[in-house]
Formats: sequence, structure tokens, C-alpha cells
Amino acid sequence: MSSLSIKVQDLSKQYRLGQVGTGTLKHDLNRLWYSIRGKEDPYLKIGGSNDRTIKGESDYAWALKDINFEVKKGEALGIIGRNGAGKSTLLKILSKITSPTTGEININGRIASLLEVGTGFHPELTGRENIFMNGSILGMRKWEIQKKLDEIVDFAGVAAYIDTPVKRYSSGMIVRLGFAVAAHLEPEILVVDEVLAVGDAEFQRKCIGKMKEVSSNQGRTVIFVSHNLGAVASLCETGLLLQNGNLICVSDIQVALANYASINSNDIKSLEEVNFRGPLIPFLQFLKIEINNLNPFKESIHISPENEISIELKIFSSCINPIRITFSIFKEGLRLFSLHDTPECVFQKGNFISKFSLPAFLLRPGIYTVGLGAYSKSDEWIWDDNVFDFEILSIFDEKNEQKNFGIINIKTISSAERISN
Repeated sequence: MSSLSIKVQDLSKQYRLGQVGTGTLKHDLNRLWYSIRGKEDPYLKIGGSNDRTIKGESDYAWALKDINFEVKKGEALGIIGRNGAGKSTLLKILSKITSPTTGEININGRIASLLEVGTGFHPELTGRENIFMNGSILGMRKWEIQKKLDEIVDFAGVAAYIDTPVKRYSSGMIVRLGFAVAAHLEPEILVVDEVLAVGDAEFQRKCIGKMKEVSSNQGRTVIFVSHNLGAVASLCETGLLLQNGNLICVSDIQVALANYASINSNDIKSLEEVNFRGPLIPFLQFLKIEINNLNPFKESIHISPENEISIELKIFSSCINPIRITFSIFKEGLRLFSLHDTPECVFQKGNFISKFSLPAFLLRPGIYTVGLGAYSKSDEWIWDDNVFDFEILSIFDEKNEQKNFGIINIKTISSAERISN
């Protein structure tokens, strides 16, 4: 155990849906009666998986089920999965905010957690007072906290408000100070949830850099949860993938990200289920989407890198202002590039078709996500960054070795044509 920071064995967490605790006196007494007789909790034998999209037949659900993993000292572990997969529940158990239903957790060292905006802060106390309070909770002496105080305030960038009650801080300021406190007061284990997304881009980069320093240079353990897969990939060496409360894999971060992308690509939805958002929604409708003459909502799309990629969109617009169509290609949560209709392709009211073309050998093998939308000169827009997925296949030469992709000139073509009403 000396080389391990965290060891989790057969960890499970069960909730009663719509209730606090078991929800009924009858169930509480039944559990007590079984416990007195030394028998297993009868409600551990029931309950469905934690799939938020399907209504279960039981009032009990397993937020986590039979989770096993180890984290070494100085390791950065990224926990990934969809909303509702059990990531935050796992972090709350590791942080001892809630207890597991079954299983065992061995933790070697002090934990500092940043799970929600304002975690561990008293709103009536000033920023300075909260720093000292958090340090005391971590077991640090006053002189140790004082030694770190200037560094914390400088990193958070809240010097002007350090003696102001935290209740008057914005959510971004609270996150800045919260992360600075958690990272600088020298816990052996730093746990950070998606809360960093509240901060601006510059602060997020600072946080990733600080966590890298904490893990690589100072030998402390980092547990990081984020939907920004690019940030996870840049920080973490190991990935833990959860789906519906079940552990899919604990592996090299690139393998975990590939498995996550594969899970998402198997979830083929209809065009009507795409979650477009923006003020243009009442005025613009995507009627048909095809990639290489295939419907991505009816079948998985697999394209050889030797082939061009063509995307064709059939659209109806009742917008008063001229609009331009745009789409983006994402890889593991990072936007690679975006394309827009050329000015001569701009249309107003009516049905029209917009076409985009990408050359062969532009994308390396892997799974990609297409984001799609439109915008007008008056800054009205419609957008969704996860419309459909497609896969670029690997190709091999005669020696069964994967071919290398050379540098090419990127040439994209976009065109649009009006359809007669």
C-alpha cells in the first residue's frame, strides 16, 4: 500500500430514486432486522443500472456497481464518462462526503477536493479567513498557511477582494480561490471535478499547468474529472471510463478515450433528436444530412482515409437576415477546424442545399464528431457540437504496417444551391 495513494475494492453505491435514504420506515426497520441477525441487506439484491434515459422497474438504482481500481502516488487519473455515469458520485465517496453502500476504500494521505462552486467555503467569512480555515481542516499549522498565502492570492488573482466576504464573490472568483487553496496547501491527493469549466480559458490553462506540476514535479496524486477530453488527455496518464455506474476500463488515457469515443459512436440518434440551441431555432431547420451519400442517423459511417469526405445538408430557412452554414470537426473533445459557406453561398428564405468537401488523407484514423450550425450577420445563430460521429479507418501496406500520413495542402470546397419551392 506504500506506493499507492488510493485502492478501491468492490465499491458500490445504491440510491432509492426520488427519496432520501431508504425513504420508508418499513425499509429502515427491515434493514435493521437483517443486520441484527447478521444477514446481508435485502435491498442490495435489487435495483437497476444507472441509465438515466430508461425508466427502471425498481425504486432502487446503482449509481456505482463493483468498482475496482488503484491509483499510484504521483499519478494523474482522469475519470471520464457521460452525464450520469457516476463520476461525481465516485469523487464524493473518495472525498468522504458520502459513504459507499458496499466495498472498501484505502486512502494514503490528505485529500483536498474541489467538487462544486464554493466547496469548503463559508460565505460569511472573507477570502483570507477561508484560506486559513481550509488549511486548518487539512491539518496545517498557521505559519504553514501564512507561508503559502501570497502565492495562493496571486494564483487566484483576487487580491483586491481577499478581505471581502466570499458571499460577494462571483462564481468564477470562488472557483479561482477554491482551486488555488486546494492546489497550494499541499494535500497528498488533489480531487478536481468539472467545476473548472466555470473559470475562463486563461485560468483553465493555469489550472492544468498547476496540476501537471503537482503530479509530475511534486509527486502528488491528481484525480481529474472533465468533459474537456483534450484537457484530460494533456494532464492524465491513466483513464478510468464509467458507463451507467459500471467500470468499463482503467487503462492508458488514449485507450480510455478511444473506448469512450466508441461508446458515443454506437449511440445513433435521429436528426430530430439533435439538441440544436440558439435564437435561430424557430427560423431554420435541417431537413437532411448525409456524409459520403450515407445517412449517419441510420448507420455507422466508416470512411477510408484514401477517400474524400463530402457532407451535404438540406435546409429550410425562414430567416429575414442572410445566413451562412458552418460545421466543425472534433477529436476527443477538441475542435480541429471549422468550415463556413463562402459569401456567394449565403441564402435567406427558402429551401437550399449546402455542400462541404474535405480532401483525402486530411484526417488520421480514429473517431471524429461533427458539430453543425448556422449564423447570420446580426449574430443570430443555431448550433450543436455533437450532431453525429464517423470513423476514419486505418490502412496498411503490404507489410501489414500502418501507413504514415504525409503533410498535404488542405483544400476545402463549399457550395450551396437553392431548391425551387
